[in-house]
Amino acid sequence: MARNEELPIPIFPKLEPVYGDGPQLEEARLRFDQLKSKFITVFGHPPDVFARSPGRVNLIGEHIDYEGYSVLPMAIRQDTIVAIRKRDAEEREKCLLIANVSEKYSMCTYPADPNQEIDLKNHRWGHYFICGYKGFYEYVKSKGLNVGVLVGLDVMIDGTVPTGSGLSSSAAFVCSSTIAIMAAFGVNFPKKEMAQLTCECERHIGTQSGGMDQAISIMAQSGFAELIDFNPVRATDVQLPAGGSFVIAHSLAESKKAVTAATNYNNRVVECRLAAIVLGIKLGMKSQEAISKVKTLSDVEGLCVSFAGNHGSSDPVLAVKELLSEEPYTAADIEKITEDNLQSIFANSPSSLDVLKAAKHYKLFQRASHVYSEAKRVFAFKDAVSSNLSEEDMLKKLGDLMNDSHYSCSILYECSCPELEELVKVCRDNGALGARLTGAGWGGCAVALVRESIVPQFILNLKEQFYQSRIEKGVIEKNDLGIYVFSSKPSSGAAIIKI
Repeated sequence: MARNEELPIPIFPKLEPVYGDGPQLEEARLRFDQLKSKFITVFGHPPDVFARSPGRVNLIGEHIDYEGYSVLPMAIRQDTIVAIRKRDAEEREKCLLIANVSEKYSMCTYPADPNQEIDLKNHRWGHYFICGYKGFYEYVKSKGLNVGVLVGLDVMIDGTVPTGSGLSSSAAFVCSSTIAIMAAFGVNFPKKEMAQLTCECERHIGTQSGGMDQAISIMAQSGFAELIDFNPVRATDVQLPAGGSFVIAHSLAESKKAVTAATNYNNRVVECRLAAIVLGIKLGMKSQEAISKVKTLSDVEGLCVSFAGNHGSSDPVLAVKELLSEEPYTAADIEKITEDNLQSIFANSPSSLDVLKAAKHYKLFQRASHVYSEAKRVFAFKDAVSSNLSEEDMLKKLGDLMNDSHYSCSILYECSCPELEELVKVCRDNGALGARLTGAGWGGCAVALVRESIVPQFILNLKEQFYQSRIEKGVIEKNDLGIYVFSSKPSSGAAIIKI
């Protein structure tokens, strides 16, 4: 039997295989009816097809996917649905009209040109659809497929993944857009190829994404978290203990990953690459060899482990402690070691050059320490789940790993913020076995592992101790609380729906 990632995106004639039964199905039926009705009102025709992709919560393994390491996320019930209609070739207007069910987003119009550049200085919500559009055409061209003459597209979006929440609203949008375009043109590809493609698509908007968000959104299986491996992309089902539930809570600090990339997300990608190159050189590689061959910390892990082996250990962090300075490095410090200037090292990456312009120094020791220790925690988490531990001991072990992960993200990777720190503390004070920031950080959500039996009371306590003061200040409406704090079991992945 083919592995999950070898299968194409599933096509369903009804909603039950995606949304199960009960309240979630009724809610989905209402959304699809409203989406179809609004599509007809705006465009004068019904859509040809729908595509949906879920958001995700990363349970453990933060900021390590772009370093080549495995991660352990699960899909959540919140998703992005794209309704699409391919216009006839004889219809005059060759443009892409992208509308949204929410009044907050005005319609975006783009030319039907897969070679158009995305204007990153003028950020528009429709750019995420164009990421998928460009990526689709690049992909079919690489496959030698002819999808006919360029035609216009009518598109309408309905998303329930909160934006800037660290729950991967952007990947859900890009994945569902790419799959909708694919479905409109009558083609389908294996999930692993779509995961890789959509990861590359999102780079059109300037984020050096590692691929976790797209992989889980596309490959998720209902009832399972997934261990996602990279190079090649693979997903392994992970059954979580029944007595625990994951509560996701928004810090209400919005994480604007694409907007702050040069100082936050992409900055860390650059620091990790520099840490890897410096480690490579200090462990015996010639500087030009390290610069040309070393892209991620996983590329030099073997050298670090060998070094540790000579000192009675197998932990790559030992090499980091011995060979990298805890003090921040200046550009001049690094250039002395690499015998090359940083602009030349990153010459082929405009987003990395933006980082160099903004950075005053580089914390190589801290970033490498986080990546290597977090990579170990992912496998410790998976091993605990498949161990013979009692459920109580297993839940405690998973909670401890989540707490250690948060400490590392906060102190070593510095991707937390005051609101997340407060929220994580409130979670732990109210009985969470473990709580940590999830997603890119710098805002967004925390995820807490909570005993199933106390979930309703736990959520009530969060509402009183974290959200009530924000409601009183007018930051959020009381009626919207369900968007900002909820529990979730692992949900299903991307699908094409023809109803």
